[in-house]
Amino acid sequence: MKNVFLTGAFLVLTQWYSSQTFDNQAHRGGKSLYPENTIPAMKNALKMNVTTLEMDLAITKDKKVILSHDAFLSPELITKPDGTYIPKDSGFYYKIYDMSYAKIQTFDVGSKKLDRYPDQKKMKVQKPLFADVVDACEAYSRELKRPLPFYNIETKTRPFSDNIFHPEPKEFVDLMMKIIVKKGIQDRVIIQSFDPRTLEIIHKEYPKIMTALLVEKVDDKKIAQQQTHFENIPVEKFKQYPNHLNGVAGDMKFLSFTPTIYSPEHTLVTSKLVQECHALGMKVIPWTVNTKERLKELKEMGIDGVISDDPRIFE
Repeated sequence: MKNVFLTGAFLVLTQWYSSQTFDNQAHRGGKSLYPENTIPAMKNALKMNVTTLEMDLAITKDKKVILSHDAFLSPELITKPDGTYIPKDSGFYYKIYDMSYAKIQTFDVGSKKLDRYPDQKKMKVQKPLFADVVDACEAYSRELKRPLPFYNIETKTRPFSDNIFHPEPKEFVDLMMKIIVKKGIQDRVIIQSFDPRTLEIIHKEYPKIMTALLVEKVDDKKIAQQQTHFENIPVEKFKQYPNHLNGVAGDMKFLSFTPTIYSPEHTLVTSKLVQECHALGMKVIPWTVNTKERLKELKEMGIDGVISDDPRIFE
C-alpha cells in the first residue's frame, strides 16, 4: 500500500509540474546575487519567485557528489587555502575528479570579486555536498512556508572526458540517484545534460524522472577548441552530443526517447522552434536569460520557463 501511495504522489507532482504555465529557474542558485552552486545561493533563491533550483554536479576522487559547474577549481572563482588565487592558466591542474572532498573544502569559492556580477554578495564558502544542499533547501522551504522546490540537476559529463573529469556515465548516475532516492525527491527532480548517455540511463532505469536535453550550437571550430585540452581523444568523441546544426530534429536523433524538456541556449530560440518542440510533447526552457526584456521576448515566442542567473527578473 505504501508503494502505491508513493507512486500516486509521484505522478501527481510530476503532472503538477507539467501543468505549470511557467517555470522560473535560478541558474546555479542565481549566481548574479550569491556565489554559484552554494547553499547560500540556493537559500536566497528560495526567498524569491523561483519554482526550480538549477545546479550542477561533479564527482570527487573519493566518490563524493558535490555541486560544481566546472570540472576543475576555476581560476575565475577560487581562492586557495593560503588566500592567493589560482593562476589563470592552471585551472586544469585542480581537477575535482583528482581531488578528495576534504581537500576541495580547503578552497574558498565565494570571496573573489567578479566583475561580471557586481551585485554578487561575497562570503567565504565552499563547494557543498549535494546531499547537504537538498537537506538545507528542504528545511529552509519549510521554514519559509513555501512550496518545496523542484531541482534541475545537470550531470556534468561529456563523451570526451570520461575518466578524466568524471566517472563513466553509469557510475555518475548511480552515485547521483542514490542520493536523490534516499532524500525522497524523485518527484521534484529534472535531470538535464548535454550528454545523451546519462539521459538514456535515467530514462531506462528511472522512467518517471523528468529529463531535459541541453543544447548549444557546436561547429568544427568549437570542437577544435575543446580538443586542445585533451590528448589522444578521437575527434568522434567530440561529436557524440547534440550540436543544433540540424535543428531540433537533428538534436533528437541523439536520443531514443522524447525528453520532458528541450533546453537550448536562449539565442537559438525562435517561435518555430517552440512550436516544433511542443508538437513533439516537449517543454522549452532556454538558458541563460538575464534581462526582463529578453524574458518578455521569449515569452512571446511561447517558451515554458527560463534558467536565469538573476532571479530578480522574475519579480
